[in-house]
Amino acid sequence: MSFDRDHPHYKWIVLTNTTLGVLLSAINSSIVLISLPAIFRGVGLNPLEAGNVSYLLWILMGYLLATAVLVVMFGRLGDILGRVRVYNMGFTVFAVSAVALSFDPWDGGHGAMWIIVWRVIQGVGGAMLMANSSAILTDAFPAKQRGTALGINMVAAVAGSFLGLLIGGVLAEWDWRAVFWVSVPIAVIGAVWSYRSLHEVGIRSEGTLDWAGTITFGIGLTALLTGITYGIQPYGEAATGWTNPWVLGAVLGGLAVLGVFCVIESKVADPMFHLGLFRVRAFGFGNFANLMASVGRGGMQFMLIIWLQGIWLPLHGFTFESTPLWSAIYMLPLTVGFLGAGPLSGWLSDRYGPRAFTTGGALLAAVTFVLLLLIPVDFNYWLFALIILLNGVGSGLFVSPNTAAIMSSVPAAQRGAASGMRGTLFNGGNALSMGIFFSLMVVGLASTIPSALDSGLRAQGVSPSAAAQVADMPPVSSMFAAFLGFNPVQELLGPTGELARPGVNADTLTGQEFFPHLLTGPFHSGLVVVFLAAAVMLVLAAIASFFAGNERGQDEKEELLAATQQEKDPVPAR
Repeated sequence: MSFDRDHPHYKWIVLTNTTLGVLLSAINSSIVLISLPAIFRGVGLNPLEAGNVSYLLWILMGYLLATAVLVVMFGRLGDILGRVRVYNMGFTVFAVSAVALSFDPWDGGHGAMWIIVWRVIQGVGGAMLMANSSAILTDAFPAKQRGTALGINMVAAVAGSFLGLLIGGVLAEWDWRAVFWVSVPIAVIGAVWSYRSLHEVGIRSEGTLDWAGTITFGIGLTALLTGITYGIQPYGEAATGWTNPWVLGAVLGGLAVLGVFCVIESKVADPMFHLGLFRVRAFGFGNFANLMASVGRGGMQFMLIIWLQGIWLPLHGFTFESTPLWSAIYMLPLTVGFLGAGPLSGWLSDRYGPRAFTTGGALLAAVTFVLLLLIPVDFNYWLFALIILLNGVGSGLFVSPNTAAIMSSVPAAQRGAASGMRGTLFNGGNALSMGIFFSLMVVGLASTIPSALDSGLRAQGVSPSAAAQVADMPPVSSMFAAFLGFNPVQELLGPTGELARPGVNADTLTGQEFFPHLLTGPFHSGLVVVFLAAAVMLVLAAIASFFAGNERGQDEKEELLAATQQEKDPVPAR
C-alpha cells in the first residue's frame, strides 16, 4: 500500500524504520572498540605487537572512514535515483557484510584482513543508510514536526555509538563472532521492512553522478583521514607520527585534492554537492557546529574509556580483562542524559526555534569538560556520573535541533546531498577525534610517563637496563594496553623475562594498583590538554550555533507553491 506524505501513518513508519537503520549503523561504528581483545584472541593475534598495530587501527577506523567518505556520494545518488532506493540497498549490503564477518575462515593476519575488508564493505552499507535517512525523514514530515522526528533519529545515531560499547562488551564475553552475529537479524528485518513499506515521496533532481567530484572527494578525504589516523603511531624517536613524511604527505595531499574538488564543484554543470549551500547561514554555520561537536564528543568517548579501563576500574578491584565491559556500564549515565534530552529538545525546537537549544547544549557540554578536569583521577563515582550525565544532556540538547536546522535550510531536491555532507562531517568528526585526541594524549604522556615508568620499575627490583628499555617504549603502547583491557606491565615487561628474575616484585608489578598509580600523574597531564581542546571546540560550536539563526523549517509544499508562483509571476528584468 502506497501512502503519500500527508497520510497520518506513513511518516511514523518512516521514522521507526530509519531510526532502526541509523541505530544499526551507529552501533557498529563502536561495537568493536570494547570487543577488540576478544577479536584478536579469536584470530590468534597480539594487537600490541609492532607489526599488528596497523591491523588494530584499520579494524577500528575502516568502518568510520568508509562511512565518512561515501555518505555525500550516496546522498547525491539518492537525489538522482531515489532516496528510498539507495537506503534499501544499504540494508542489503549491511546484512551481507554482517554474515561474512560472522564466518571468518582464517586466523592470524589473513583473519584480521578478512575483518578489515568486510568492515569497510559494511561501512558502505552504513553510508547508504546514514546518507539518506535524514532526507527521507525530512521529506515525510511537515516542518512543524521535523525537529522531533530528526531529533529521535539523531538520538539513535549518537546513542548507538554508546550502546555499541555495552553490546560489544557483553557479546565478546560469550563469543567474539557474536559481535557481528547480532547485526544479521536486525539488518535482514530492516531490509525486508524497508523494501515493503517505504515509498518515494521526495523530489528527485535531474542529472548524472559527478564522477570527477566524487573521485577527488573520495581520494582527498581518504588520504586526509588515513594520514591523521597514522599520526597516532610513533615515528623514529618521536612519540607520534606527525614527523613521518608519509603522514604529512597524506594530510597535505588530501587537503590539496579536496581543494581540487572544490574547484571542480564550482565549475561543473551538475556537481555532486552544491558548495553554494554553505552560503546558506543555517547550513554553513550549522555544519561547522556539527563538526566541532562531533570531534569533541568522539574525543571524550575515547578518553573516558582509557580513564576507566586503565586507572579507575583496576584501582577499585576490577581485573584488567573485565574492564572493557564495566567501563561501558559505568558510562551509562552519559547515554541516559543523551536519550532524555535529545527527543525533548527536538520537540521544543519545533516550537521555539533551534538557537537556544543548540547554543545552550554546546556550552553545557563545554562546561562539563572543564568539570572533568577539576575532579581527581581516582574520583568519587557519583560525582563523575553526574558530570557525564550533564554532558549527555548537553549533547542531546544540541544534536536534534542542529540536524533539523541543517536539513530544513536546503531546497527539497538537494536534501540527499545535504544529508550526506552533514553525515560526512558527523562521521568524519569521529574519525578525526581519534587521531587528534590520541595524539594530544600521547604528547602529554611522552613528557612524563618515561621517567615515571623508569623510577617505578626500578623501585620494584627491575634491572636498570630493563626499566630503561620499557620506559623508552612509545607511550602509545601503554595507552593501547589500557584501552584494550590488557595488563600493561605484563605486556610490556613480560617479554624481557624480568618478572621471573629473583628480587623482582612480580606480584606487585602485575597487580591491580601498580600501573594505575603510575599512570595517574602522566594521564592527568594529557587529560588537561585533551579536555581543554574539547571544551574549546564545543565553545566554537556554540558560537556557530548562535550565528546560524533561529529560523524553523519550511514545508516542502510551501517551497513548491513559492516556486510555482515565481514561474507564474516572474520578476521583471531591470
